[in-house]
Amino acid sequence: MALPAEGLTEARHHAGHSDVRFDYTGAVTRRDSTGMKLAGWLALLAAGALGACAADGWPGASVRNAPGLAQRHMVVTAHPLATAAGLDMLREGGGALDAAIAAQMVLTLVEPQSSGIGGGGFLLHYRAKDGALDAYDGRETAPAAATPDLFLDDSGEPLAFGEAAIGGRGVGVPGVSRMLEMAHRDHGLLPWARLFEPAILLAEEGFPVSPRLARAIAEDDALRRFPATARYFLPGGMPAKAGTKLKNPALAATLRAVALGGADAFHEGDIALAIVAETNAASPAGNLGLGDLAGYRAAKRAAVCGRYRVWRVCGMGPPSSGGVAVLQILGMLERFDLARLEAGSAPAAHLFAEASRLAFADRAQYLADPDFVAVPVAGLLARDYLAARARLIDPARSAATVKPGNPAGAQAFALPPAPEPPPSTSHLSIIDDAGNAVSFTSSIEQGFGSHLMARGFLLNNQLTDFAFVPSKDGRPVANRVEPGKRPRSSMSPTLVFDLSGRLVLVIGSPGGSSIIGYVAKTLLGALDWRLGLLPAIELPHVINRGTKTELEQGMGAEALAAALAAMGHEVAIVPMASGLNAIAVVDGGLLGAADPRREGVAMGD
Repeated sequence: MALPAEGLTEARHHAGHSDVRFDYTGAVTRRDSTGMKLAGWLALLAAGALGACAADGWPGASVRNAPGLAQRHMVVTAHPLATAAGLDMLREGGGALDAAIAAQMVLTLVEPQSSGIGGGGFLLHYRAKDGALDAYDGRETAPAAATPDLFLDDSGEPLAFGEAAIGGRGVGVPGVSRMLEMAHRDHGLLPWARLFEPAILLAEEGFPVSPRLARAIAEDDALRRFPATARYFLPGGMPAKAGTKLKNPALAATLRAVALGGADAFHEGDIALAIVAETNAASPAGNLGLGDLAGYRAAKRAAVCGRYRVWRVCGMGPPSSGGVAVLQILGMLERFDLARLEAGSAPAAHLFAEASRLAFADRAQYLADPDFVAVPVAGLLARDYLAARARLIDPARSAATVKPGNPAGAQAFALPPAPEPPPSTSHLSIIDDAGNAVSFTSSIEQGFGSHLMARGFLLNNQLTDFAFVPSKDGRPVANRVEPGKRPRSSMSPTLVFDLSGRLVLVIGSPGGSSIIGYVAKTLLGALDWRLGLLPAIELPHVINRGTKTELEQGMGAEALAAALAAMGHEVAIVPMASGLNAIAVVDGGLLGAADPRREGVAMGD
């Protein structure tokens, strides 16, 4: 069963193939001393290859956010150059996994504030020929020297988030390179080294700074604190402006080393030495060791899947909370006839917020690294458990308090206060010629991560996703800091199938712990309200992470806030920065859409 084809006529009109594809016809092919193919990539740096320059001077603005329709394959990422890199791999006969690696390496360069090889991620891979679904865990780990009191001050009180996040203290062992290498061994079609060429070339030749990156640089005073970071993002002491060209030869050298030597070249030798030195010399200092990097291992996990009405929804299991929480929200809402409610209405927003509160209560209590904690995934997703949780939802009134449930297999952990970090992260969705699909979310945690830069890339601050308080009332917290442990995540790469097993939707988003709400809301828009892919993405966000109901600024939020307040909600209206990138399998082909709240682009053939 394909998703409904609403919006296809509009997509064809506004973004026919000539609008969403880069034309390499007539480009001159040559190779430089590194053997790197230059055809097409130099053209991408010219404004004419990306479309007319926008008023802000950034090439590529004329194609951003345009929905795209394709018959063979589709790539949707957070940046035009990353999307183009992935599309190049598909046109060369590569698979979805090859395209994902090429796109991620470019994102390391052009969207450095959000993700990169200095961080981690989670990737779902669907193989069409036999329906196999693989879930890859490249989440960062705590160093061997980490202690449960890592984020407590001298008096035993939790640090402020900014104090914990910036500098070396929050840096975990990066995992994305190891994870992508593992996935490439399983599913790669093109040579590993080929997948790095677009990013290496762009790092050497330079790329135009996007408006979003320019704003992020201008608004972040902490970038000035660290010399290597300041030299790169503030050339001459001034923030890099939109449309200016940035070169990153240090990153080019790093990527070339990993292209030739695999992930070992990242986790051992000069690159590892640079990561450890930068982290441990920072103020505050970290405690990474060379053994932490050399000993890092990516993991293959079981995807978490559940039925929602006539669909099968699959996501990432622990140490991400995303898959479980999204399935919990859907499972509770399945007891209500959402299709009879107006999308974005107060009754619909109320039900969604209440289901989210219940899911986040369970998330805070039970979700953590399954290698350290017995996470009751089956109990949390059991249909009878979700039915009982749904009965706690009053369709007319917000609950005064919400507590974690008692699912089968649960152990007694304490419920900690949890800081919610500022949103960052990046997501990409890909379907290749064979129907294979990748949903891949990656992150360095907050914007610009730890703000430390080593060998041309930013280092993460993912350890701040651990609970700062290791115990409460004599009981341990499930997501406490422990050596070698992976912090809980909210990343929610998601695949949706019909009940015959056919793929219908690839989706995910950045946005910190709000990712869960962004993805769940968009699934409701596409599956229950049948809005079409882009309208489902554009639907105003309603987020509840356990207490307040947060509404997306603008988009009629004031009227909705008043209606929800009358139902007992504590409401806040805030800006939200989702970056939903999705592909729907529709009658007529593949429909890709990028969230207009960011700079993503969908392209395909």
